Amino acid sequence: MQSQTNLPEYLTDDFSMYLENMNSLSDPENPELLSNYLSNLFEQLKQMPLLFNGMVDQLAMAISTKVRIDSKNLSTLELNDEPEWANVKPFVGVHADARACITEIMAHAEEDLKKAVLLIHFYNGYDATPLKAEEDEYAQVDDDDESNDYDENY
Repeated sequence: MQSQTNLPEYLTDDFSMYLENMNSLSDPENPELLSNYLSNLFEQLKQMPLLFNGMVDQLAMAISTKVRIDSKNLSTLELNDEPEWANVKPFVGVHADARACITEIMAHAEEDLKKAVLLIHFYNGYDATPLKAEEDEYAQVDDDDESNDYDENY
């Protein structure tokens, strides 16, 4: 049985863009496409830490390979209401070559950083398998009287 993770409303738009971008770059025929793109994105961010100010999905992509999120313990927080960065921060580890960049973002765009980390957290636990549709009890109703009211040649 598939478990469902309810995405908090404050992340839905950004998550949708993040998911679309990540999926569009995941190419089985060219597996390096995504990793190369993410590396290049981070290099741009490293040069200008506030480059993606206001573009949370892009920031999440740029830092996704540079942060390690303790999702197991982060999941214990109530995330339906937007948490403070101070509550999220203890569950985030930063790669040594990204510390200066992440520190700069934290100092000037803390809200974007927090949302980017939460996007990565929810993406890592995201199951893209479609849910099995429930059968519609009215879908199989065959009413011969009503079906004769339509002109099939119209």
